[in-house]
Amino acid sequence: MKQTVLSSKKFLPLLLIAALLAVLAPRSARFAYDYKKGGTWNYPTLFAPFDFPILKTNEQMMAEMDRASAVHIPYYNFSESATRECLKAAGQLDLGEFKSDIVAQLKTIMEKGVLADDALEEGAEVLYVQRDKRAVKVPATEVYKLSQARTALLTQLRAGIDWEPLDSLLLANSVYGLIVPNLEFDSQTTRAVNSQAAGRISPTMGSVSSGQLIVSEGEIITSDIAQILDSFKKEYENSVGVSGPGYLSLLGNILVALLLVSLLAFVIYYSNWKLYGDNRYYYLLFVFTIAASAILAISRWGPEWLYLTPLTLIALYMQAFVRGRVIIPVYMVSLLPLLIYSDHGPAVFIIFLCGGVLSIYCFKYLGRGWRQFLLALINFAVMALAYIALRLVGAVSGILFQDLLKILGASLLAVLGYPLIYLFEKIFNLVSDSRLSELADTSSPLLRELEQKAPGTFQHSLQVMNMADAAARAIDANPLLLRVGALYHDIGKMENPQCFIENESLLNKPEDQKYHTGLTPMQSAEDIIKHVGDGVELARKHHLPQIVVDFIRTHHGTSLTGYFWSKYISGKDADATNRAPFTYPGPAPVSKEQIILMLCDSIEAASRTLAEYTPEAYSEFVERIVQGKMDGGQFANSDISIKELGDVKEAIKTYLAQMHHGRVVYPATRKKFLNLK
Repeated sequence: MKQTVLSSKKFLPLLLIAALLAVLAPRSARFAYDYKKGGTWNYPTLFAPFDFPILKTNEQMMAEMDRASAVHIPYYNFSESATRECLKAAGQLDLGEFKSDIVAQLKTIMEKGVLADDALEEGAEVLYVQRDKRAVKVPATEVYKLSQARTALLTQLRAGIDWEPLDSLLLANSVYGLIVPNLEFDSQTTRAVNSQAAGRISPTMGSVSSGQLIVSEGEIITSDIAQILDSFKKEYENSVGVSGPGYLSLLGNILVALLLVSLLAFVIYYSNWKLYGDNRYYYLLFVFTIAASAILAISRWGPEWLYLTPLTLIALYMQAFVRGRVIIPVYMVSLLPLLIYSDHGPAVFIIFLCGGVLSIYCFKYLGRGWRQFLLALINFAVMALAYIALRLVGAVSGILFQDLLKILGASLLAVLGYPLIYLFEKIFNLVSDSRLSELADTSSPLLRELEQKAPGTFQHSLQVMNMADAAARAIDANPLLLRVGALYHDIGKMENPQCFIENESLLNKPEDQKYHTGLTPMQSAEDIIKHVGDGVELARKHHLPQIVVDFIRTHHGTSLTGYFWSKYISGKDADATNRAPFTYPGPAPVSKEQIILMLCDSIEAASRTLAEYTPEAYSEFVERIVQGKMDGGQFANSDISIKELGDVKEAIKTYLAQMHHGRVVYPATRKKFLNLK
């Protein structure tokens, strides 16, 4: 099987993936220095190689935006009509010799502008007055409130008119009432202008000239130096990558992509080289491509959305079809582009690694129904904790609330994206744990049909299922897969249930003739063996996954139908070389799960013939059957180790002891003490 690793069919997808990653990788140059605020500059003294602006930090920008939004400047429209009406009405009054002075003062006051007493907010210092299609910024002290305007009229008139009854004259002619507000608040313009104030904030605060010292070797990186370094890094990545030789950047991306896919291939090989022999290999490549492509595309075109990317979903996609030690290494390789191309790459890598590992562990407990949302919240809590911890040590920066909100979004998107697993299941012809759980439901139509047509076989399958489950948990095997294999391995017996002894006593009357009466051993063996082929046909008719079909084909391997072979070989005309009619077509089991099912199937059936139920009897019985399978060459192509086989045997022995445990024999009780009628 290891020859499959060397085939071009396995390597061609790797080259295609490398080409895709090289195209998607960012073209800008990467900053060659690694630093953090509060740390020491461990590189040679750095001078600015070109001019660049100093960018404000997120905190500085937010503070300025807050200040800008806090400053609320109102806009007012000057009403020419209100002014004209006031002066016109004053001109019609009989004010005697003081008429011209009063009208002149009214005009002065109204021209400056009059506000209602409650029109201006407390503490407002300036306002805009729109007049003749122009807005003029005016101090609040330069316009009158209504009460101030009326007081000012009398005060200014007395400055030029020394006549005591002046106030009485104004009151008698209702001159004060002619003064009305002529500044009307414009709410629409006020909202529009003030909402744009934050957008006019400059993102820079000074600049660094070419040749200027940035940081000296061994110097502590203060907040100011870190801000300058961040600005230099941003300018470097935006300009150098564009102005530099493009072919060098592309060549570097190609080499990095080849390194990534090569590392992926070796990780799969050393974790479980047998994956190269089935569709799970291509599925892992597909999932890796999704993760790496998403990281590269976002790092290139939208790095601010990286925290919103549901990369933990990749871990869930892997654990759906792959078990054991493969998942974590492949997931880590899938996240490696974060280290190379993303800002704060090591920190982001750690955050998503924590989330992915937690998701893999918790999904078996919280992977169904509404509990998936609980998994999302737990995942968010762990990733948020990792983010905050890394932020405290200066490994990440950004707007805290926004980043946490994006991480929450990524956790929820992982739940929403998981149903795609059923599409992948179809495309790659794989079986997820969710699909196995459905198949393990004994109320499914096919298993109900087995129970009705072959009740003894159905009970045998249940016993095999429980025994195989116990054996699987003793080693690194898939208990759920084994339960499904055990339930369906004998469905072919539905086609001819009376051929099998476990069904005869349940389906026939005592006086009925036994099925094998009158048949030759060869005919009986043929009918017995036929249940394997019938089972394969039934499985395909009901669209069972190929992995279940393989259990049906391998559960007898290439062994003999022992009873009828012994009967044949003891006859007069026996030919010891004529084994083919008595041999199952196979193939022999390969996986650990297939081997466990073969052993449990044989042991469960034969255990009904045990004469005594003692630990010694169980041990001798199990050892004899396992040795027989080994002698028959059934484990020749298997991937089970001697230690694992020993653990399986011990688990089966324990199960047999539990199944055939002793019970207390109750003494006979007289009916009168039981009050029975």
